Amino acid sequence: MTNIQQLMKMGQQLQAKVKELQDSLDSEQIEASAGGGMVRARVTGKGDLVGVSIEPEVVDPEDVEMLEDLVVAAVAEAQHRARTFSEERMRSAAGGFPVQLPGLF
Repeated sequence: MTNIQQLMKMGQQLQAKVKELQDSLDSEQIEASAGGGMVRARVTGKGDLVGVSIEPEVVDPEDVEMLEDLVVAAVAEAQHRARTFSEERMRSAAGGFPVQLPGLF
C-alpha cells in the first residue's frame, strides 16, 4: 500500500509541476524571422501569435504574395520553436516520467 501512496504522491507532485510550467509558458515569448529578418513573428511558449513585425522595405504593393509567404513562414517557424521549447521544458519538469501520462492533462 505504501508504494501506491508514494506513486500517487509523486503523480500529484508531477501534475503540480506541469501545471506551473504550462502557466509559465504564457509569459514566455519566442521569436522567429523570415526573409533575412525582414519579417519577424512572436509567439507565446504555447504557440499563440502575439506579434508580427515587417520591415518597410519588404512591403511591395506589386508582390503582396511574397509578403504573405514571409509572414506565414515566420509564424510557422516561431510556432515550431515554441512547440520544441515547450516539449523540452515539459521533459525537464517531468524528471524522467513520460510527459503524456493519462489524466494529467
